[in-house]
Amino acid sequence: MSLPLQGKVAVVTGAGRGIGAAIATALSREGAGVALIGRDAARLEKQASELSTESLVAPADITDPDSVHKAFELIRARFPRIDILVNNAGQAESAPFSRTDLALWNRMIAVNLTGTYLCTREVLPAMVKQNYGRVVNVASTAGLIGYAYVSAYVAAKHGVIGLTRTLALETAKTAVTVNAVCPGYTETDIVKKTVSNIMAKTGKSEAEARAALTSHNPQGRTVLPEEVANAVLWLCLPGSEAITGQPISVAGGEVM
Repeated sequence: MSLPLQGKVAVVTGAGRGIGAAIATALSREGAGVALIGRDAARLEKQASELSTESLVAPADITDPDSVHKAFELIRARFPRIDILVNNAGQAESAPFSRTDLALWNRMIAVNLTGTYLCTREVLPAMVKQNYGRVVNVASTAGLIGYAYVSAYVAAKHGVIGLTRTLALETAKTAVTVNAVCPGYTETDIVKKTVSNIMAKTGKSEAEARAALTSHNPQGRTVLPEEVANAVLWLCLPGSEAITGQPISVAGGEVM
């Protein structure tokens, strides 16, 4: 019996670990071939070896237009078309606004927003032409509400939500959908780094630091990467055709 995404090809950025690795696994499990983009080729190769469908590793720095273009040229040389793009790659750095210098600001905009733009422009025209496509941007609850001490990150993720809505409108007359998933604090390297920073700056224990992070989550816990991946997968499966332009919170009820 065929799988629902059999014959489809997906590209996942930031696919070597965390949420990206979980997304690549979920899409492959449902039959999609997967191209993995990221900066760490060895980590990508390891992740690709664990997938159950055809895969390709395309190392790239998503903030560099030439690097992105070369990665997608490599993907197009292997696969006849691209059906799904998941813009997952991202970074978070914290600082009060008074200490948010231009370099930090530019880093957050580049990796979280410009990278999404660069990858999307590589696939969206072809998706419109082939009259099929799924673009899913992994944003954040920081794209829906404000958080103190991460102004650049919050601004970038709000930009991702705005871009998502605009592209959904521009492609609404085609069979292309553009959506965003907005994870809350998720068990990734970013959260581990955040917990360490809280411990270092406040003297809190790890348990206390984690409790501070999850204090606004009604479920009182962090999100699992697989839970985010399941939301992404739903937006890519048959039956989700009417869902477009939506930022979907995966955050235990933190944003309602």
